[in-house]
Amino acid sequence: MTENRRTNLSPSALTFAWDNCHRCLWLEYNHQITAPNNMPLVAELADMQESYFFDAKGLAAGTPTLTSSMHPSIPLGKVISHGGWVLSKPIQIDGSDSHLSIRGKYDLLIEFENGTYGIIDCKMQANSKDKSDFYQPQLEAYAYALENPAKGEPKQVSVLGIYSWSLDKPWGDVNFGFGYRVQSNWYPVERNPIRLEERLTNFIEMVNGPIPEAKSSCKQCGYISSRAAITQGN
Repeated sequence: MTENRRTNLSPSALTFAWDNCHRCLWLEYNHQITAPNNMPLVAELADMQESYFFDAKGLAAGTPTLTSSMHPSIPLGKVISHGGWVLSKPIQIDGSDSHLSIRGKYDLLIEFENGTYGIIDCKMQANSKDKSDFYQPQLEAYAYALENPAKGEPKQVSVLGIYSWSLDKPWGDVNFGFGYRVQSNWYPVERNPIRLEERLTNFIEMVNGPIPEAKSSCKQCGYISSRAAITQGN
């Protein structure tokens, strides 16, 4: 195997990347080759949403944001961290350590009175749509890293969920500025460590195996093949 292969598995790779082209994923994790990706405003909007419920000054003063101010259906707890990194012990496959550990940055970390924790993933959506099942492996991976940390004490995770803002309607006027009103939505995610174990096993077997065939609908692979067919020999 190449010395340039990745040793950290991003939780987000278990959702969109896994559902897309495995050839592209194999190249990323074995050779760190990725296509340019431009998503304007996504990072800025996400940071604004997450930061809105994490006031460092308020936290330092002992008044962290309560989940009740986000959505009434979220179990009552307090926001204690925003954009924190997690790193797990090496992922075990059939009782042996693999070359990959889970490493990622969660959106919001919640602490409950019973000493357990919650991971909330924040989303901006055009429409209010429940995508909790799709994102379940990603959030379960964060929980795995918190409960099996490479360093420090483990944290027991009791709640996972998607907190989304979906577009409602334009708002404002020329004197005070314009913006978009949003609706807040809460979609709880059921813990399912067995599903994560299966996804991790399939993921690691794929990246450890031969390069897969390109997915027929992969635009990136299609572009590369079409370009090569035209330019080859020129």
